[in-house]
This record gives sequence, C-alpha cells and structure tokens, in this order.
Amino acid sequence: MQAFNRFFTRAYHRIDVIGPCRLPKRGRAIVVCNHTSGLDPNLIQSCCGRLIIWMMAKEYGEVPLIGPLTKILGVIPVARNGRDSAPARAALRALESEQVLGIFPEGRIETSRELLPFQTGVALLAMKTDAPIVPAYLDGTQRGHEMVSAFFRPQRATIAFGEPIRLGRANGARPDLDAATEMIKAAILALQWRVNNRRACGGL
Repeated sequence: MQAFNRFFTRAYHRIDVIGPCRLPKRGRAIVVCNHTSGLDPNLIQSCCGRLIIWMMAKEYGEVPLIGPLTKILGVIPVARNGRDSAPARAALRALESEQVLGIFPEGRIETSRELLPFQTGVALLAMKTDAPIVPAYLDGTQRGHEMVSAFFRPQRATIAFGEPIRLGRANGARPDLDAATEMIKAAILALQWRVNNRRACGGL
C-alpha cells in the first residue's frame, strides 16, 4: 500500500518536495501540516518512510472505497464537534506505542491560503509523550477539493518539511500550551514563506 500510494501521488498526481521529511527512524513523533484538501494525508505519507497514523474527520470513514482503507491503516476518526475524548486517548496510545501520528491542527480544510487558528491538542500530546513535532506546509492545485474529487482529478502539489520541534515533557498548563501552539504555527508559516519564495523565484 505504501508503494501504491507513492506511485499514485508521484505519477498520477505530482508532488514537488522541498527538503526531506525529518522523521526519526524509530520512536514516536507527530507530523503537523496545514490542511488544503482530502488528498493531504496521501501526499504527506508519500514523502515519509514510516507509516503515519492520521487523526481524520469521522465522515471520511464513510466514503465508499476510501472508508475501508482508513480502518486498515489505523486512522483515528474524529468528530468535528470535538466533544468525544476517545480520539485523544487513541492518539496517546499510538504515541506511547512508538508510532507516528499525523494531525492537521487547523481542524478543517482552509478556504484560502491564510492559516486558520491552530488547536492546542498537538502541543498537549507532544508535552505528555515528549514526541518531536515535524512541521510541514502544503500548497497546490488540490486546494479546496474534498476527498473524492481530490483523489480522482490529477493534482500538482508542493510540500516543504521543517526541522523537528521538541517541547519536552510538561503538565500542559494553558499558557504553555498557547505558547507552544504559536511556536508550531510559526514553524509552518516559515515553511509557507519558503514555498512562496521559491515560487516567486520561478523554482516551481
């Protein structure tokens, strides 16, 4: 499935990668990225050697053909109302078992190139487990497409990866969470600048 996804995103779609995905070879980690379309997890996964366990909107699990794959890949379904604590517990279990977790901290697909407010859940998970955070930024023609249209219409995307961020273990006090969340957002904004600057220079 990894090989098929890599072929699917590199041959049927096209993705330009700026810098490698800096995941540790072993141990827990969290990949965070802005959210442009339903194709995002596939695009990011194709650039990373390790399997990413994604936290994903619950309704994607109900899409024909795609839904069964989310179960095989261990996707953690999340209700958009945010009232269910089960996804957070599942995410903690994944990190405690030394897996890689994938999260879109905006919580929904962007409608423009402006980043939406980031939720503090990524910072809390990282503080509780001492997992490094690997930031990424995505842009491209897939923007605004839901999962089915993004999958089956050829897209061209660009992704940039940043250096891992370590927050260290902490109790997750609100001021610390807010400060850490701003640090994560700043890292992704820096990657956005990098992608935009390369485009302006004619590199893409």
